[in-house]
Amino acid sequence: MNQPFKFKKFTVAQDRCAMKIGTDGVLLGAWTSIKHTPFSILDIGAGTGIIALQLAQRSNAELIDAIEIDENAYEQCVDNFENAAWGDRLFCYHASLDEFVDEIEDKYDLIVSNPPFYSEDYKTTSEARDLARFNEALPFDELITSVSRLLSDEGIFSVIIPKKEEENFIKMAAKVNLFPKRICSVRGTETSEIKRSMLEFSFTETTVDLENLTLEISRHKYTEDYKKLVADFYLKM
Repeated sequence: MNQPFKFKKFTVAQDRCAMKIGTDGVLLGAWTSIKHTPFSILDIGAGTGIIALQLAQRSNAELIDAIEIDENAYEQCVDNFENAAWGDRLFCYHASLDEFVDEIEDKYDLIVSNPPFYSEDYKTTSEARDLARFNEALPFDELITSVSRLLSDEGIFSVIIPKKEEENFIKMAAKVNLFPKRICSVRGTETSEIKRSMLEFSFTETTVDLENLTLEISRHKYTEDYKKLVADFYLKM
C-alpha cells in the first residue's frame, strides 16, 4: 500500500499519508467541472494532493492551493506537488480550515473536497487513519460555511460524500445560499446500492443535472463510463 501510485502524467507518493489513494478522490478530480475556466482552485483536506494534481493536469488554473492539517500528509503533499510538472502552480498550506478561512482574503473560482467522513462509530487500529476518516476531523457544517466564505460569486464547489448524507448536506448548503448544480450517484456495480454522491454547488439556484455512474460490470471489469471518466489518469484500466 505504501508504493508510489503512478498515474499517466504524475506520480503520487503516499507512504506518509494515513489516507491512501482511493477511488473517491480520483473520481472527484476527474468529474469536477472546469467549464467555467477557473483561475484559482482550492483543495480542502488535500491528503496526498491527488485531486489538486488532477485539476492541474486538466485545467490552466494559475493558482492551485491545498490545505492539509495532518503534518505527515502535508509534507507528503508538498513533495508530490514539487515533483509534478505543474509544481509552480501548486501550493499546500499546513493549517486547519478555520485558521485558513481567518487568514486568507482571496476567493477561489473552484473549491474541491473529498472530506474525511464516517459518522459510523468505529475505530481502526491506526489513529492517523481514524483522524483522516472521522467526521470530527472536518464536520460538514464547518466545511460548507467555510466554502461559502472562500468561494467567488461565480465559483463552483465540488464534493464527494456518502449517499446517505446527501439530503442533509444539501439542506445545510442552502442555509449559506449554495445550491446543487450537478449530482452524480455512484455505485460499485449495477446491482449494488448507491454508496457515494458527487455534488457540485454554486450560489445560483438552477435546475439540477442528475447523473449516474456505475464503476464495475464485474470484479476488475470496468464500465465504459468509468473508463472514459478516468482515462486521462490511470495507466491501466
